[in-house]
Amino acid sequence: MADFTMPSLGADMDEGTLVEWLVGPGDTVTKGDVVAVVETAKSTIEVECFDSGTVGALLVEPGTTVPVGTRMAVIDSGAEPPAAAPAPAPAKRPTVPASDLQASPGRTTTRGGGDVSTPLVRHLAEQKGVDLSSVHGSGKGGRITRSDVEHTPAEPPHRVNASPLARRLARSSGIDLSALKGTGQGGTIRAEDVRAASAGPVSRTVESREPARPSSATAEPAYPARAATAALMSRANREIPHYYLSTTIDLAVAMAWMRDRNASRPVAERLVPAALLLKSVALAARQVPELNGYWKEEAFVPSPAVRLGVAVSLRGGGLVAPALADADTMPLPELMATLKGLVSRARSGRLRASETADPTLTVTNLGDQGVEAVFGVIYPPQVALVGLGRVTERPVAVDGMLTVHPTVTATLAADHRASDGATGARFLTAIDRLLQRPEEL
Repeated sequence: MADFTMPSLGADMDEGTLVEWLVGPGDTVTKGDVVAVVETAKSTIEVECFDSGTVGALLVEPGTTVPVGTRMAVIDSGAEPPAAAPAPAPAKRPTVPASDLQASPGRTTTRGGGDVSTPLVRHLAEQKGVDLSSVHGSGKGGRITRSDVEHTPAEPPHRVNASPLARRLARSSGIDLSALKGTGQGGTIRAEDVRAASAGPVSRTVESREPARPSSATAEPAYPARAATAALMSRANREIPHYYLSTTIDLAVAMAWMRDRNASRPVAERLVPAALLLKSVALAARQVPELNGYWKEEAFVPSPAVRLGVAVSLRGGGLVAPALADADTMPLPELMATLKGLVSRARSGRLRASETADPTLTVTNLGDQGVEAVFGVIYPPQVALVGLGRVTERPVAVDGMLTVHPTVTATLAADHRASDGATGARFLTAIDRLLQRPEEL
């Protein structure tokens, strides 16, 4: 037996709220399957299972806030039951109100009322836009399998596209989702859209006995992500003795190489300067491991892998820093595609738990905002943060001649408990050296 616990989805996370289960007792899961949706102060995150087996029991009800490490479910990791065994009777799921189950889109039942699809299958169908009522199940008793969904072409959208958190807020506030315009990717209705609608005079459902409060005074922040970021940065600034270094890097060679590569590539696959900069930072972290890891229990703990955190600003305020796993070994085109998807999911509130866990070094890039230099605050328990400004043309001296080259200012904020200026200088020099040999990135 294995426990499924509330994961730590960031250094500033002490607790999380279970939004919904995507599995039920008796469901078979494999390692990496998304089994739950958890809301943190910053985002709504899809949580994967770290064990394979059969779901034994769900111990936490949706809507419950529990500390990190709390047992949420039991997974029987023993051998799967033989195919010939009779299918178990559908187990009652006391953690989900019946009204929610009836309203769950894509929920398919037999004439007798039993489910012919599991919550995991329904979640996959929702992601792919497949109408389960039109799918012929190939499993025992007509049960719809994952393979059935994967081989069924997606149908045109026929329902409101909204995040689970937005749906929960809409239910509690009496908001009609079909009347809202989503600001998320592809028009997805997000929690912020529901909050904005519920603040209007028409949609407000607060009981009249609740005294009105001035708009300038609120009991809690409108955007918890901003408050969570503020708390973490206050802690970092209070506890970490920062030191800062900066250098200006000549990008003439790197930009010329990138233009040559892009000339033979389709527009959608062309590289951008950010990909080269991130890859050079990841490789430099591997070459200078003293900055790639964590400060824990009054000592530096190096990480064997490079998980490059990328700071992403949220539209409602605050920051998240999801991780690019193994960024030092990822080919440039793959890194760029992965980065694009990561940023999109971060801003739409649909990150995976594996994308938020344990970045070893964070990069903040404000070049697209016109900023030339960024001096950041370290995300604990990390020991370094790299800032990248915009690529701008500056006069440089080459072989005694003055010319104009594209350049970028790279900065380093580092923890003086874990390293000193000499180590930081080696790191920035490594980034510069790598960008002068872009063909090796």
